[in-house]
Amino acid sequence: MANTTSTSAKDFFAVIHERQSVRKYDPNVSISKEELRDIIEMTEKAPSAWNLQHWHFVIIHGKEAQQRLYPIANYQQQVVDASAVIAVLGDLEAHKNTDAVYDPLVKEGAMSQEIKERITQQIEAAYQNKQYARDAAFSNASLAAMQLMLVATAKGWATCPIGGFNAEQFQQEFHIPDRYIPVMLITIGKSIAPARRTTRLPVETVTTWVER
Repeated sequence: MANTTSTSAKDFFAVIHERQSVRKYDPNVSISKEELRDIIEMTEKAPSAWNLQHWHFVIIHGKEAQQRLYPIANYQQQVVDASAVIAVLGDLEAHKNTDAVYDPLVKEGAMSQEIKERITQQIEAAYQNKQYARDAAFSNASLAAMQLMLVATAKGWATCPIGGFNAEQFQQEFHIPDRYIPVMLITIGKSIAPARRTTRLPVETVTTWVER
């Protein structure tokens, strides 16, 4: 199988225009673990509330593993034809990342211990609310998912977000801890057919201006 790695950089606005939801992939094109790792590394630069980085990625890489996902994703052919599928999970316990995120800042003098403790109290108070934890997991993981698709596009790969899959079966099949909740799947590979033509609503339809 061909191993294709793209290192070319593209103009940001070109990436925005080029990113489309591609559903037909060349099944003979592979993607290396190194390329996937590079994509995830850039994805991690996405913003998140309190910088808690409420995401986890399960990378389904290899035809055997993708076949396990195939029925869970409603037998969508793109799941097995893509070079890999990345499951984006939201972290329901992202508050447990607080020390890992803030202790290095305190150690290097970029943040005082007092400020860290104040932020920790805010975070712990927010996570007393399970609905907040769920909402934060979905919204912040979705920011990462969009970043992932843009990074992949910039590196010459096609992607497609998938919401049509059985999240409970996914968790069981791939042994996902209760800490994480499946948000979406993203196929990644080389396109062999154009994406479906789509349109966007006019700006006037999706905006409300408040000026006073």
